[in-house]
Amino acid sequence: MKVKLHPHAQARILERGATEREVIATVEHGEQFPAKFGRTGFRRNFPHVGQWREKHYPIKQIEVIAVQEDDCWMVITVMVKCFSRRNERETNL
Repeated sequence: MKVKLHPHAQARILERGATEREVIATVEHGEQFPAKFGRTGFRRNFPHVGQWREKHYPIKQIEVIAVQEDDCWMVITVMVKCFSRRNERETNL
């Protein structure tokens, strides 16, 4: 199914350190879960090579909230969390 990005989601992608490719992959291949207001959430982990707040986190989790419109998913917002498997502590971006 086709994936479209709402302008709000496009701004959050840039602001929170995700890429458009990661967001689309999250919708197409990520774990799906119910979200508030009849929306659908998608979640997927990606390797993270960079740093956040001067600390290295090897895993970046992308969480997407979307609504189904006709033949596509409209991505409403994007959230990013970085964490390490060792201690399972999350840092929200």
